[in-house]
Amino acid sequence: MTDRTAAGTQGKTGGEKAGSSMKEGLGAPEVRGRTTIADSVAEKIVGVVTRDVPGIHGLGTGMARTMGGMRDRVSGGRPSVTRGVQVEVGEKQAAVDLDVVVDYGAPIPDVVADVRASVIAAMDRMTGLEVVEVNVVVDDVDLPGDDDEDAKNDDRVA
Repeated sequence: MTDRTAAGTQGKTGGEKAGSSMKEGLGAPEVRGRTTIADSVAEKIVGVVTRDVPGIHGLGTGMARTMGGMRDRVSGGRPSVTRGVQVEVGEKQAAVDLDVVVDYGAPIPDVVADVRASVIAAMDRMTGLEVVEVNVVVDDVDLPGDDDEDAKNDDRVA
């Protein structure tokens, strides 16, 4: 009997026999087939990770936040995790575009660096995609008390 290395397996050297779990010539189960990750899946991952970065108040441009906030209040739903997030996914790489609102007083360069590091680490860990760029537009700064005024105005309207 001749020893064979399974086609497509990495890190294994000769001396491995084609066993009952591998048919000859097909390779290991983990390399059979193709995995495609949709842009929307990557956008959800990026949205959740970005919101968790200290100093990030929210995501989206002014108009998108306004319309989304009204939609969330009317429907009683929670905010969309993909608002302000665009991800273009290729076969092995992804590019990310973000519109963010930063808390007043937070050091913007540090917050943006933390966003980039978190997004790249999460995408690598969860999807295996190489993130080639994370473009961040700081669209607004959230001033203390802005949310309180909105809440007061909402309470007056029945």
